[in-house]
Amino acid sequence: MSSIATITQDIYATRDAFSAVACETGLNFDSEAGFAMQAIQSSDYMMKMAMGNRQSVVNAVTNIAAIGISLNPAKKQAYLVPRDGKVCLDISYIGLMDLAMATGSIRWAQAELVFTNDSFSLNGMDRPPTHSFDPFSSDRGEPRGVYVVVKTVDGDYLTETMSAAEVHAIRDRSSAWKAWIAKKSSCPWVTDEPEMWKKTVVKRAYKYWPKTEQLEKAIHHLNTDGGQGIAGMGPAQSDPDMAKRWVDQIVKAGTKAALTDIWKSAVAEAHKAGDMAAYNQIKAAVEKRGGELKAAEPEIIEGETA
Repeated sequence: MSSIATITQDIYATRDAFSAVACETGLNFDSEAGFAMQAIQSSDYMMKMAMGNRQSVVNAVTNIAAIGISLNPAKKQAYLVPRDGKVCLDISYIGLMDLAMATGSIRWAQAELVFTNDSFSLNGMDRPPTHSFDPFSSDRGEPRGVYVVVKTVDGDYLTETMSAAEVHAIRDRSSAWKAWIAKKSSCPWVTDEPEMWKKTVVKRAYKYWPKTEQLEKAIHHLNTDGGQGIAGMGPAQSDPDMAKRWVDQIVKAGTKAALTDIWKSAVAEAHKAGDMAAYNQIKAAVEKRGGELKAAEPEIIEGETA
């Protein structure tokens, strides 16, 4: 039996398991099986990895159904890639954001790199950031950071930022990058660097988005089988005094500008500490104080001036 016939047989043997899981995600087995075969046949190296580890192909195809992500090249949500002697399912930042929107976690999302010649500023927690640049410029400089901004179903804006140093620290810990340094395999950090920056910030930001099972599965897959694990915030509160210290400052903020400055500093410390519980307490306090400051603003009557 030829290599193509063998892998095709392996993939189609997953039909029942795929369909049983995909009934909740609406994916079509025949379509995804076809996309998988196209990917595997795209290079001799991919076929070699598939034949050398046939179970990895089965696992990758099954994960497609479990996560609810498509291999359709037109959607750019996910890909099959050879890595560490096996065929891996790789989910793009577009796929992660599509999952979040499709499962009702968020309304929309946008991720962008910020270059040295761009103008970028945060505008508080209830508004998207301001990012100004010339999209037609051939010299925007070097990338100095990346961000993702989302709008939740409640109408709130959430913005996550990462500096170039933070992204590189994540990259340097990934198995894909280590394998490339050792000249053992291709690496998306080299071939698709902008997309990897965006994926990295999305993977960190999702921890603050409303949770859905499919999104959790996708992130878990990337952090384990995908070889792109990153350290993020855990559920436990590591410093009970930190939240109280910031909340005390928040309730005393006399202006929106002062509240925004406190918010930026508080979130930066919560991120550094990996304290998700503190972040949630700080966010709730800022929302409450922001509402109080807004209610205290003088009412502007139409036709009158101050």
